[in-house]
Amino acid sequence: MKRRTRHKLATAARFTLLGLWFLIVAFPMYWIFATSFKPDHEWFAWPPVYWSGTPTLDNYRTVWTSYTAALATQMAESMQKPWEALGNSLIISLTATTLSVTFGTLLAYGVSRYQILSEKRMFNLLMLRMIPPIVVAAPLTLYYSTLHLLDTVTGLVIVYVITTLPYAVWMTKSFVDEVPREMEQAAELLGASRWRTVWEVIFPLVRSGVLATFLFILILTWSEYLMALILSKTDVVTLPVQLSKYEGTTEGRVYGRQAALAVGVTLPLIIIGCSIRKHLVRGFSFGMVKR
Repeated sequence: MKRRTRHKLATAARFTLLGLWFLIVAFPMYWIFATSFKPDHEWFAWPPVYWSGTPTLDNYRTVWTSYTAALATQMAESMQKPWEALGNSLIISLTATTLSVTFGTLLAYGVSRYQILSEKRMFNLLMLRMIPPIVVAAPLTLYYSTLHLLDTVTGLVIVYVITTLPYAVWMTKSFVDEVPREMEQAAELLGASRWRTVWEVIFPLVRSGVLATFLFILILTWSEYLMALILSKTDVVTLPVQLSKYEGTTEGRVYGRQAALAVGVTLPLIIIGCSIRKHLVRGFSFGMVKR
């Protein structure tokens, strides 16, 4: 009886801690969502207004549909239209993520099956990601200026591919390692070429893991701020950089408009995550059960 009581108390304590942690994590997201519907006078209200009694869509209209030249004069000079910033973020993040995952998967297959990189070189590859971005910001800016890559989509894509490639290799390698070699050998005995074996045998088995890796890297590239701020000026502005420019308005801190834009920044990732949640669950748990 005492053992059963201790088990119930431990379970209750565990769920209590998880519930508290969920509130800590979820409350900022709720606050952003609630602020996006607040009228101007409730942004700085005290005591805080947790949900507006008169919710409004004016913040969304101002940010997403009523963006005019008059409004732009109140913002930073390099402010772009939100839809242009959204297009830049989509093009840059999707292109960089696709290239990183594609090259990373191929490289991971070569490491797993042919040991083209030793453990030491794999660790050195991961060390590239551990370099603080601010350390390489200044020399990279000079280098990009020489190559005329500043403030271009190509320049940001190259940076994101290089910085996320170590994650792509390390994550997908663990999934490829779990695929039995006997399946490849059986396909080769039936006359399949190496590329056909990879595409029709290996890839379907690691597809969930690749999708999980894709979403993980997409979140990194979509929300990256420092390199996008340094390597872009006026022509190529991403949504995180656009969001930060609301701090420089002549109106002061326009929290409601910032929140409305922040909802637009996070909503695509939430939609993507919910749409492929089955693959994500299988991908993140792939390889946990040893054969």
